[in-house]
Formats: sequence, structure tokens, C-alpha cells
Amino acid sequence: MLVIVYHQNNKVVEVDFDGKSILFSEKNIVNNLFQIAKQYPECLIIWCQLDLKSNLNCTELAEIFHHKKIMASYNLSTNSFFPETIGYADLSLFINVKKDVTYPTWMMSTHVGGINAEVLNALNNQILKDLNFDYFLHSMAKLVMPLGLYCYSEPRLLKKSEVIFPKFKNNNYLLFRFVKQHYKTRWTFLLFLNLFLYEKKFAFLPLFFTIFYNKRYLKDDLLQLIESQSQKKAVEDGSIDIIIPTIGRKKYLHDFLKDLALQTHLPKKVIIVEQNPFVGSFSELDFIESNNWPFYIKHIFTHKTGACNARNLALAEIKSEWVFMADDDIRIDKIFLEEAFEVIKKDGLEQVTFGCYASDYAENKKIKHRFQSGNFGSGCSIVKSKNIGSMSYNTSFEFGYGEDSDYGMQLRNQGFDVIYSPKPEIVHLKAPIGGFRAKHILDWTNDLIQPKPSPTIMLYKLLNETKQQLKGYKTTLFFKFYKVQKIKNPIKYYKNYKIQWDRSLYWANKLNSKE
Repeated sequence: MLVIVYHQNNKVVEVDFDGKSILFSEKNIVNNLFQIAKQYPECLIIWCQLDLKSNLNCTELAEIFHHKKIMASYNLSTNSFFPETIGYADLSLFINVKKDVTYPTWMMSTHVGGINAEVLNALNNQILKDLNFDYFLHSMAKLVMPLGLYCYSEPRLLKKSEVIFPKFKNNNYLLFRFVKQHYKTRWTFLLFLNLFLYEKKFAFLPLFFTIFYNKRYLKDDLLQLIESQSQKKAVEDGSIDIIIPTIGRKKYLHDFLKDLALQTHLPKKVIIVEQNPFVGSFSELDFIESNNWPFYIKHIFTHKTGACNARNLALAEIKSEWVFMADDDIRIDKIFLEEAFEVIKKDGLEQVTFGCYASDYAENKKIKHRFQSGNFGSGCSIVKSKNIGSMSYNTSFEFGYGEDSDYGMQLRNQGFDVIYSPKPEIVHLKAPIGGFRAKHILDWTNDLIQPKPSPTIMLYKLLNETKQQLKGYKTTLFFKFYKVQKIKNPIKYYKNYKIQWDRSLYWANKLNSKE
């Protein structure tokens, strides 16, 4: 069942229930949504600007909202409700929205969107109902997204349209209020500082008025009673290949292969990329041939080291519907793959990073529910093979940091979200580095000026973050690094930090030019 709320000039003007007009209250849009949710608790509720009524793509709604815990909207303005300066306070991937694909974000729009009535009913007495519809949607998504509501910018909500809405006017009072209510308090001061440093704006009054607002919270288990079963057929034949890059960890790899051999849902193929940098060396993995494995093992031996190269070699061999990207020092229960596919089917997922913990990790610190993750784990993720056919690990990150995160961003930028699932769980043994591994000398290792941050971290940020996020990171790193370095004179430290930052930019750009 479907309820569509048409609004204009911040007022509800029409409400349709399965094609028939129904009565609505004179209250604001937000209160109307909650009232309708209470009256029609099994419905999908869509809001839509009246100007877009003929462009609403009703034929796609069932596919977009394929289970109850999905919220989606689409913004037709050329900018966002909050200005780009939100990047000074929010360093996450969720604000750099790619608008031509389905993209995970809490930045919702009043132009068109939807949510299940059951979610609104769960929130009814737990969330403040702001009069400003835009502000309310952003606040709700920001609060509920970490609790397991999947939130998206979704262009499929509308048929192709030439309609463009006017630009939002920048409002620093709303921006500071939002940061105060949804982030740790220090971010309001960092926002103020960054606006002064990089925009030459002295936002004292917006900062001052934040004293009248309190941080907003929701209970962690708020959505746990909502049972959702995806109507999307995510799994066809359920075939899966495993890729494992390895170097000098014979025993750990053997143990993991034994775990795979016991799986109740067996993989079709295991692709092992064994690396040994020494010319004339040969494979130490004798158990590949000597054991009788219940799956085919494709063994690639190479003298070229590097996780990015190894994973790319393995990905080129994928033939199955799914691929499990695994490390060589993990352990899994015999029903891991079976349970993983149950999770995938339940939520209609195509990319999942699973909980991966050291064996002694405290149980009370583990995340309990699935949610949209800002991370991607190259050693603990299952992805749909067709989604990564044109992708590869960026070898500019080789021997550095950030290749996992960058690969995850490649997925998201093509419209494929990454969900974190705490169950089934993977045990990460964190094995010591292989004994014959040669230490790789990075281009900047012997540089007289050591770059800060690492050039590969800088490269990730240049490729995937907004200018404001990069500058915001520069400020936070300045304070974090000051605590651990030797120069305690603030002026001398600032000059040295600026030189190191510029050197990191130099090397990051050199890395980028290689790709």
C-alpha cells in the first residue's frame, strides 16, 4: 500500500492513498507524516513537491523500497540544504554525494522521498518534529542511519526531468545548530575555526547560539523490532569464489583452507595468489596438491609483491556469482557462508563487510546490528561479482594505506552500497609478517622532509573527499600530531607541519599521476 503526500510552500496540499484522495490535517508536513503513519501503519509513505507530481516514478518504488528499513530521497537543486562547509565538521563519505547513482547519505531532500510507516511509528515519541521539513529529514536520517536504516540519494524516484529547483541559501545558524545537535561539541568549535582559517568568516553569533541547543540522541535498539524481509532477489545460484593473497603464512593459510573445506555452503573455486619477492624462489604451499580439497584451487605464484596487485590478479579469475575477499590469517565457522547468504537474502544486499575481530576482542564493544558502513574490508567482505567487473585496486596505494577504502568508494560511486554486518563473525588472528617478506622502500622513505600524513592517505582524500573535508582534516591532524611530535614551540611546529603537509600533497599527486 502506498500513501503519497504532495506539498508546496512548506504545506501539505494533497494526500493520495492507493490513488484516492484522503483528508489531511492543517498541521505542518512533519506532523502530517507521523499522523498518516499512525493511520496507515503498513504503508510506504512518499513525499513529493507538487511540481513533480507527473515526474514521480511509481513503477520503481517497489524496487527502491524493497524492505522496510529503507529511506530514500532525491535533491533537484544544484546545491544542498547545508552548505559545503559542513565538510569542516563531517569527514565521512556520506556528504560527497554522487547524484547520478544510488548513493548512501543522510543528506535527505524534501523534493521527493519516502520512508516506511513502521519506521515513523517507531520514531514517533523519540524524535523532535522540527517545523523546517528539510532540517527534520536531515536530522532524522543522521540519527537513524547508524541504527540500521539504509538511507540513499535515489535518482530513480523521478522519471527523467528537466526541472531544477532554486539553490538553497547558506544559513550558518542552521549549520552550527545541526553540528551541535548531531556531533561531538568540539566539532562546533572546529567548524568555527575552519571557517575563519579558510573562508575568512567570523561566525561568532552562529557559534554563540548553539548554547541554546542540546545534542540529539536515539536509543540503539529503536529499529530492532521492525522485521524486514527484502523483496529483491539478490541471490541467483549462490555460487561463490574465494580470493586470498598470501605471503609467508603457510600454516595460517592451510588452517583457513580447512575451514573452507568444512563449509555447509561450499565455494566453487579458491584463488590463491602466493607472493615471494626472491628470484629463483618457489612455492611453499605443497598442501594445495597433496590434499584432496572439495573445491578447485587456482594457485598463482608471483615474484611481484603487493596486496593490490595480488587481489587484481585474483579478481581476474572470478567466474562465480559472488566473491569472498579474504585474508590468509582468518578463521570462520563451518556455517559462515551459509549464514552470510541468509543475511544477503534478508536485506537484499550486494556488498557486505562482515564483523572481523581479534579472538580476544571484548564482546561488549562489538556492534550489534547491520548498518551502512563508511568502511570496506578487503579481507572480510562478500561482493557481487558483476558489480566489480570493471574495477580494480588502485596500485598507487600499494604498500601504503587506503586501498580498501578507495575500493569501497569505487563501489559506492558506481551505485553499489556497502553494508556492515556483525554476524556471521570472522576471527582475525593478526599473524606476524611472513618471514621472507622484503621490506618495501617507498619513494619518500629517504626524503629529507617526511610527509605528513602518509601520501597514500592524502591520495585517498584527494580522490574521494571534498575540498572542505580535506581542509578540515588538515586542522584536526594539526592538533592530533602536536601531542606526539617533538617540536613544542607552536610557531615552529606550525611552520614544520605546513612543510610536511605540502610534501604529502606533492607525493600524493605523483602517486596519482602513475595510475
